[in-house]
Amino acid sequence: MNDMATASLQKDSTGAGHIVFFVIAAAAPLTAVVGATPAAFAFGNGAGLPGTFIVAGLIYLLFGASFTMMTRMCGSAGGFYGYIGHSLGWATGVGGAFVAIVAYTAIQTAIYGLFSYFVAAKLMLIGLDVPWWGVAIACVGLVHWCGARDIAFSGRLLGVLMLGEVLVLLALDIAILAHTGREGLEFSSFTPGAVGASGIGISLVFVIASYVGFEATTIFSEEARDPARTIPRATYIAVLFITLFYALSTWAMVQFHGAAHIGDAARANPGELYFAASRLLLGGWPTLAMETLLLTSLFASQLAFHNTITRYLFALARDGLIFRAFARTHPRFRSPHVASMAQSLSAIVLILIFAVIGADPYAIVFSWMSAFATIGILAVQCLVAVAVLRACSHNSAEFSFGRRILAPILSGVGLALCLLLVIANLPLLAGSDSLIVRTFPVISLGVGIMGAMLALRLRRLRPDRYASLARSLETIS
Repeated sequence: MNDMATASLQKDSTGAGHIVFFVIAAAAPLTAVVGATPAAFAFGNGAGLPGTFIVAGLIYLLFGASFTMMTRMCGSAGGFYGYIGHSLGWATGVGGAFVAIVAYTAIQTAIYGLFSYFVAAKLMLIGLDVPWWGVAIACVGLVHWCGARDIAFSGRLLGVLMLGEVLVLLALDIAILAHTGREGLEFSSFTPGAVGASGIGISLVFVIASYVGFEATTIFSEEARDPARTIPRATYIAVLFITLFYALSTWAMVQFHGAAHIGDAARANPGELYFAASRLLLGGWPTLAMETLLLTSLFASQLAFHNTITRYLFALARDGLIFRAFARTHPRFRSPHVASMAQSLSAIVLILIFAVIGADPYAIVFSWMSAFATIGILAVQCLVAVAVLRACSHNSAEFSFGRRILAPILSGVGLALCLLLVIANLPLLAGSDSLIVRTFPVISLGVGIMGAMLALRLRRLRPDRYASLARSLETIS
């Protein structure tokens, strides 16, 4: 089997809709709203949280307007790896790719922990005492089976799962607004005073973490139909949907409890903030459906991140930076099935390590790993903003001044501030003040340096291979 046969993904196999499903599935709407926003209500700016989602959405719309320009210059399964390398040099690009792979692996491990925590608790209610790590490994097997198939299959599956969780949350939102609307709705959550209230920095930490998986639009550029149009369209749709849907759901919860009381309600019982409203307004069966869809939401997120990681591995292997076998694709599905197997095995190893050391699947595996991942992904996004500014600043013939200069500068500054806020509030995000947690930024930096050193070593020992790193990038204008 020749290199071209083993290093080519299935062309024209997915459209904007499937890519949007990947992004939104990775964001896990039900998990983000039900699981993350109560902490932001409790410790952040309270009733100003819905407006904070609008602020974050504007940052990511500017960022999307910036990096989608790069799809006209280069596009690969490595996503941001190619963008950074194309503009800032391949040592920086490889360093960014390593940080992204480790960060996405961490967030996927975190979701495995949370999923298995909930499933093990449900099984206990019917008398089955299954260890969380056993549930997690079984889930890895199912995710691997789905991820090794063609990308359209994953897109369709994610679409169905995403639709379920969105509909149940939307039903709750409508029920709340209908219930409280008789007494009048109030919109103070979107005023500068509410958004900028004490605790906005803490709220931004949780809000920004809800956009993790945003890069998925670029990851599938090689498999997209008409990527020059599909990737920007999918990016804007995904960001607008996440922003407006999260803002709507949190605003509805403010209406239910009242702007003056939402913080107290979240601190009193964060786990029941949404479920209590659902039981009162929708009844038992819809609430049970919400609890079930919380699990499918987590599964969809696992599958989305699995596909993201495998394509990073595929791109690096095709460029000769890691084991070349990872660049082989399935003869039928054209999926990176060897990289998929490697990613699944690494997930099992991480799960077993956490099991051996007795780590709690919620307090350690989920909380610590998601905090670590947020740092790495934000750092890579900051690099991309710089890369776009450098690559597109002089391209006045094709792009406007606002898009090639203002958008990357404003989004880069916004992302950098968010990164600093995450680092400053790590103990809150991770739920621990451990010394290990405080070293997360240093670990991410170390991973990036290791990747850059690998690229520089390749340049010294195999200059011909280093010089050909850009060959996998495709001009798709």
